[in-house]
Amino acid sequence: MDTRQRTLVKAVLWSLLGLASMALVGALLTGSASLGGVMALINTLIGLCCYVIYERIWAGVRWGRAEVGRD
Repeated sequence: MDTRQRTLVKAVLWSLLGLASMALVGALLTGSASLGGVMALINTLIGLCCYVIYERIWAGVRWGRAEVGRD
């Protein structure tokens, strides 16, 4: 199981990748770097919160885990 700190670091790094790609897409589609950036920031904040909650829920689910040392 991942620690809360590991989950948070993974979520932040993933969100930064998403922020960069969404800012680019938003700027290309709207023609405005500032509007595209705001859209990307809002999307990233929502996605970060959802990802952390999602990962913490799955951290508590035992189904599908292989136990080390057991055959």
